[in-house]
Amino acid sequence: MIGLVLAAGAGRRLRPYTDTLPKALVPVDGDITILDGTLKNFAEIGLTEVAIVVGYRKEAVYDRKEALEAKYGLKLTLVDNDKAEEWNNAYSLWCAREVLKRGVILANGDTVHPVSVEKTLLAARGDGKKIILALDTVKSLADEEMKVITAEGKGVQRITKLMDPATATGEYIGVTLIEAEAAEELADALKATFERDPDLYYEDGYQELVNRGFTVDVEPIGDVKWVEIDNHDDLAKGREIACQY
Repeated sequence: MIGLVLAAGAGRRLRPYTDTLPKALVPVDGDITILDGTLKNFAEIGLTEVAIVVGYRKEAVYDRKEALEAKYGLKLTLVDNDKAEEWNNAYSLWCAREVLKRGVILANGDTVHPVSVEKTLLAARGDGKKIILALDTVKSLADEEMKVITAEGKGVQRITKLMDPATATGEYIGVTLIEAEAAEELADALKATFERDPDLYYEDGYQELVNRGFTVDVEPIGDVKWVEIDNHDDLAKGREIACQY
């Protein structure tokens, strides 16, 4: 199993940082970036290889590749997304379809979270589970969050931002454990998703899997501090959290 980071996004709401950097390289603690935090987590759980999907301002990631490898003791492979500024991240994850065949822990490139999240997902492996989503069942939800409804013993029933927050079981935080045996089915679902609408999220690909009868499991992460960084208010929260980890 290896790490996988989606870091192709532009993050226009974080300008001026993202005038020259992809969102994943926005600093959250001195020189420490969002990507640094994720790589540190991956190294701490014993991963030795990480693939990073790059697109917008990808040269900045290429420039830092060797330094990041040396800092975290990881072998990094960069996967180019040729449509990063045109299409949404269902296509971005599909670009890593060969990587998925190795089994991955996937992390969005804009999420600041503790390593306990990865440890929780690893502890939940087994019992035939092929895809396990990290779920926050504590946070109060609003319209922007990626909300999930689950059913006892059946996993995810619905995953979308477009639902009444009061009906949701919790929020998907952007970290998933994907076993190698799920790779082909997931890649096919992602392809069907972006071919239907290139603006769709990879979570819509998860929904496509569910609609096909595939069980997508979840694992609650407990009461931990984390944030998805979309704008400057989120960045301020991310900086408060990152310095604790």
